[in-house]
Amino acid sequence: MTQTVQDPSIDEVSNHQLTAADRCDSCGAQAYIRATMASGELFFCAHHGAEFKDKLAATAIEWHDESSRLYESK
Repeated sequence: MTQTVQDPSIDEVSNHQLTAADRCDSCGAQAYIRATMASGELFFCAHHGAEFKDKLAATAIEWHDESSRLYESK
């Protein structure tokens, strides 16, 4: 699991777009979903994000989903 060391402001967290450096905490693939919890952040690939969304939705402070980027044509 990934935990935040510093306490970033809400604006900094909301404006942070996920990059190829952000990796899924479950499998290590590129993360497209960031779940902000009271204890820190969790990063997920689209597959694991979909798997855990229902379980984490009740306690997540924010659910940031960029998985639609997988379907963008370049």
